[in-house]
Amino acid sequence: MRRKFLLLLEMCLILAGLALGWSAWKVTSVVEQPLHVTQERLLDVPNGTNPNRMFYRMQSEGLLDDALWLRLYWRFNMAGTPLPTGEYRITPGMTVEDLLDAWRRGDVVQYNLTLVEGWTFRQVRAAVAKHEKIKHTLDGLTDAEVMDKLGHSGVFPEGRFFPDTYRFVRGMSDVELLQQAYMRLDEVLAKEWAERSTDLPYRDPYQALIMASLVEKETGIPQERGQIAGVFVRRLRLGMMLQTDPTVIYGMGERYNGRITRADLRQPTPYNTYTMTGLPPTPIAMVGREAIHAALNPADGTSLYFVARGDGSHVFSDDLDDHNSAVREFQLKRRADYRSSPAPRTAPAEPSAPDEAPGENESPATNEQPAPAEPSVPAPAAESAPADVPAPDEQH
Repeated sequence: MRRKFLLLLEMCLILAGLALGWSAWKVTSVVEQPLHVTQERLLDVPNGTNPNRMFYRMQSEGLLDDALWLRLYWRFNMAGTPLPTGEYRITPGMTVEDLLDAWRRGDVVQYNLTLVEGWTFRQVRAAVAKHEKIKHTLDGLTDAEVMDKLGHSGVFPEGRFFPDTYRFVRGMSDVELLQQAYMRLDEVLAKEWAERSTDLPYRDPYQALIMASLVEKETGIPQERGQIAGVFVRRLRLGMMLQTDPTVIYGMGERYNGRITRADLRQPTPYNTYTMTGLPPTPIAMVGREAIHAALNPADGTSLYFVARGDGSHVFSDDLDDHNSAVREFQLKRRADYRSSPAPRTAPAEPSAPDEAPGENESPATNEQPAPAEPSVPAPAAESAPADVPAPDEQH
């Protein structure tokens, strides 16, 4: 009996060894099997999906064999390893092991969305809504409702998002992306505010942001931003009207058709800096770090006027006589290819019409979509004594 028992035990051990060996071979062959793909494709891992479910889904789609063995492999070798949500790129010749490595690394496909300096919030929303890889949850909501969703109820959205290229994976929501852009703007503005020049005519960082939006819309030439900001700051200190065309365009809202006339310059809106002193009530566009830096570190000087040459640069003048001379030279004898600032990144600008009212620095006629002209925000006044300023017709 003892011999029979030992023989039986020996046979069981041999069989167990063979089973273990076969199992190891089977698992290895299953893991090393090539994925059944003939061309590159993306494998989507939705939020909340576990590896077991993915293996069975891939087997049902014909991408691999023996999902059961892969489940056992994952349980004994990768238990507790998270499966990051997103898309994974699979290519011909790629094995299951290659895919598992990609899952371990979280090597998901990423997409880009660029928010451009000078865009309005309407343009930002349009760009986000157009991207097919973003999860859209804000469609049909008003701007105020969008800000509620972002956790910033009561905040006017214009200029509150930072222009940059944002990377994301498929399935990220529009709320998450906009929250990133909002927080990024707050970080940049806070840092620049902490390092600002002294004796600036701003009560708080928000007024500096408003000024930065004017600088952003006035010029795209980096070396001119400080000069533009310097002119505006000196005008604020003297109580002069800022008289900048982009504020007129923004205040016109849907009425803006690509050009502004002298009648538009005289039409009061909460944003028309030809009919009001001080800064407009809110920013008029998104601003980059350079424009914020210029607003908080304006260039020294004595100029109070500037006019576009027509090649994107400007002539700066200290007094009205010199400014009017520059207007006659560069505004009243415009070339067909006249441009007050560099070409926008979204669409080419149209040449100005002959009856358009030339401003101290004009914005090109672009496909810009201004936001509504009547936000419920009180307009701040410049904190300086009033001064005699020329009327718009004298300025131009």
